[in-house]
Amino acid sequence: MTHTRSVAPLDAFGADDLAAVGGKSANLGELLRAGLPVPPGFVVTTDAYAEVAAGIGLEERLTPRGSNGVPDPAALRADLESAPVPEGLRTAITDAYAALGEDVPVAVRSSATAEDLPGATFAGQQDTYLNVVGADAVVDAVRRCWASLWTDRAVSYRAERSVAASEVRIAVVVQRMVDSDVAGVMFTADPVSGKRDRVIVDAGAGLGEAVVSGLVTPDHYVLDHGGRLLEWTPGRGEVVIRSEAGGGVVREERDGEDRRDAGNGDGPEGAGGGGAGRLLTDGQLSVLVAHARTIAGHFGRPQDIEWSLSGGRAYIVQSRPMTALPPETGPLNRRQRLLGSILTEYLPVRPYPMDVSTWLGRGPAHMMQEIIEAYGITGGFEDVFVEEDGVVTQLTPRAPRPTLRALATPFRLARKARTMDIHTWREDPRLAEFLRRADELDALDPATLPWTELVRVPDRVLALMDYCRDLRLDYLPSTGASVARLAAATTLLGRRSLLGDLLGGARTRTEDANRALQDLADTVRATPELRALFASADPEHVVRELRSGQGSLRAFAKDLDAFQREFGRRETTTPLLVSPPTLAESPENVVGLVRVLVGEERGDDPGSRSEGALAALLEHPLLRGGRARARVTRWVRAAQNGLAFREDSHFYFTAGLPALRRALLEIGARLRTAGVVDEPFDVFHLRMEEVLEVGDVEDIPDDQADRLRSLVRVRAAKRAELTGVRMIDPARVFPAKERSDALVSGTPASAGTATGPVRVVRGPDDFHRLESGDVLVCPYTNPSWTPLFQRAVAVVVDTGAAASHAAIVAREYGIPAVMGSGTGTTVLTEGERVTVDGTTGRVVRAS
Repeated sequence: MTHTRSVAPLDAFGADDLAAVGGKSANLGELLRAGLPVPPGFVVTTDAYAEVAAGIGLEERLTPRGSNGVPDPAALRADLESAPVPEGLRTAITDAYAALGEDVPVAVRSSATAEDLPGATFAGQQDTYLNVVGADAVVDAVRRCWASLWTDRAVSYRAERSVAASEVRIAVVVQRMVDSDVAGVMFTADPVSGKRDRVIVDAGAGLGEAVVSGLVTPDHYVLDHGGRLLEWTPGRGEVVIRSEAGGGVVREERDGEDRRDAGNGDGPEGAGGGGAGRLLTDGQLSVLVAHARTIAGHFGRPQDIEWSLSGGRAYIVQSRPMTALPPETGPLNRRQRLLGSILTEYLPVRPYPMDVSTWLGRGPAHMMQEIIEAYGITGGFEDVFVEEDGVVTQLTPRAPRPTLRALATPFRLARKARTMDIHTWREDPRLAEFLRRADELDALDPATLPWTELVRVPDRVLALMDYCRDLRLDYLPSTGASVARLAAATTLLGRRSLLGDLLGGARTRTEDANRALQDLADTVRATPELRALFASADPEHVVRELRSGQGSLRAFAKDLDAFQREFGRRETTTPLLVSPPTLAESPENVVGLVRVLVGEERGDDPGSRSEGALAALLEHPLLRGGRARARVTRWVRAAQNGLAFREDSHFYFTAGLPALRRALLEIGARLRTAGVVDEPFDVFHLRMEEVLEVGDVEDIPDDQADRLRSLVRVRAAKRAELTGVRMIDPARVFPAKERSDALVSGTPASAGTATGPVRVVRGPDDFHRLESGDVLVCPYTNPSWTPLFQRAVAVVVDTGAAASHAAIVAREYGIPAVMGSGTGTTVLTEGERVTVDGTTGRVVRAS
């Protein structure tokens, strides 16, 4: 077989030849060398591609090094598909093809240098051509593979993973075609659970393309590493792809007969024993599992393998590292689950390295850790992340542990509760100083600051947390004591049912924000032009129209700006991260909330319900005396002030977020100018200490710039790999309960039942989709979600517990709530009518 720099046999290459032959070819070459049954073939190397690409001036047409931009992918594809192939290269390809046999059918597959690597498989991004027959057809297929490097999907995929357009090259692997009877894929670990002691095999009749492309519901086999069949789910066989005489493939449509009643999935007996009804026999499965173990052992990590069976023999046609594989973890104890319920509620999205090294590592979470340590508890919010390549891959709640210091905690709490009057917390000079400093930071213009001052802004913001910590340490004991006292009093009086409304009467900054939103909604409701705009357009379009409009539109835009100035320091997603935007940066989220409220007339606010509850409580026969009535009223006011402190101290500790985000994004903008990152937001892929190593952003040494660029690229690729992979399995935090006919179940959090259609709201961008009477189903909530509770008839949350924000607000608005469902957003179907029972924590299909 021909062996040149441009064309060489497949077994001439291995793991060290990635730059020459790409990931797919390098992996196949490794397997051939290891003695695996890989069909023979040859590789048209990246040198061949570079030679042809130079002929169309590719390098000059790409943007500078370090950028992902592509001037015109369609033009590049067209030019490569029609590019002349140098005669020497054409001869080398045709000679290598002839060495496989006379007009032998072959598979022609792309093999890019960024492909089949740990962190990014690029599966399906470049093209494959099956059953190619004839030398001219092979050369043409090679050329089309080169062109497929510049499909829109491949360009977009590389951009998401920070793979520079100027640095990617492509080889092409040509292999003898396996005309398979059955083919498919297998994983050497369970891609859903992450279990490493499982092999998952999907199989379909004919060529494996039907399975790989998702055209068919395949037979699904779950086996242990010994080859024992644990579970089988029959497929439907809707499509079979077969080789066609003379070249190409034919797609046969079938009825898609459901064979799922052939096995019950409970084990080998239900799986048809020796193979009845199955596409694969026990012996064939055993051979595949043996190959799977060998391949995973050779590469040292779980593999995603494509295989074919032809004439009773198994062939391996591709192997690549498994990506997006969930971490394999064990059960949590009760204390870990308690902490996990808090962490999953407050961390609904994966932190960036910059989050971990600034706001998450030294902000509110660190403050909470300091508070519990002050009362003798360790192991709360520390060391809860597992990281790979600087990226958080896993959330691992630690079990909080008491220390000897905890023995004195009851006495310290009692002393604080007695000496720190909850009625006076707003007059505490530390609060005034905190707000003054926050305003001072908010007034900074990061663009005008020299680099040395700009990189100090995060430290200045994070120092504000000391004020919040000290205030919470001093006043939370009084809060707890006042609420406990009122709870005990209402219980003894037989009026415990009034407690929720009694506690809802405090005036808080969150309530102020909700009233301001109601005012905006009232304006929209009363103005025909605004009402029509809000009813017919999505929030982003509404914002554009308001910004460019006149008259009532412009007036409302000013009101919207005023709202954002007053309340824009709030988080949109979580108070623990700085990477998501604040309300000040997200007018479309505010518009979405207003849109929710426009359809609802302003109802009774919690304050009026609270006063009604107090009046009802004071009618108790034991409270007829003036002193008793006054004492109970003071207790109610103290408990209300305590909850107001809890809520407002949360509101205030995000006061530094806008200044911190602006500073970090300005740092990112200057790093972009220096050529370190492509976009200002890419700075979040770096840690703050790595940024602080840059002494002069206008004169970064080349080696330092290269190292930072590499960190950003690797971490961006890792994050992209983990898209859709949860940091922790919700089932570990919220174990499934016996639920009989329930679709999902969780912690009862607000009593009552309500029926309505499911509306899954995954984040602020979905706020405007909630309709009156919907059941709000969401992964988490925070205070900015509060207005949604006025429209929903019930709420079901994946995370949280009875003391979570969603539960408290649901009780205030008197709607049923189920917390900690774990799987509500994945199990409940959009539009499905369900009944939520907030008393038992069950969600059932509505009759």
